[in-house]
Amino acid sequence: MRAFITVIGKDKVGIIAAVCVLLSEQNVNILDISQTLFQESFTMIMQVDMTQSSAPFETLSERLTQLGTDMDLTIRIQREEIFNAMHRI
Repeated sequence: MRAFITVIGKDKVGIIAAVCVLLSEQNVNILDISQTLFQESFTMIMQVDMTQSSAPFETLSERLTQLGTDMDLTIRIQREEIFNAMHRI
């Protein structure tokens, strides 16, 4: 299963590293990543492949949400089909 992860918050050292470590620990493969800084605001979107993940989608979602809370960020994951449906013109 593929999914999209979005990260939004104030820029600080280690955001990308923390998210990537969490994903690596769950055997989630990053397919594509884009990040942007606008003044002090950080935004990132990642497309990931969860086919080999050691954690179910709901568990990964909870861990990403907790990481966001710990780092004062908003981190969300959506299944690819839901993400695509929401962004279809």
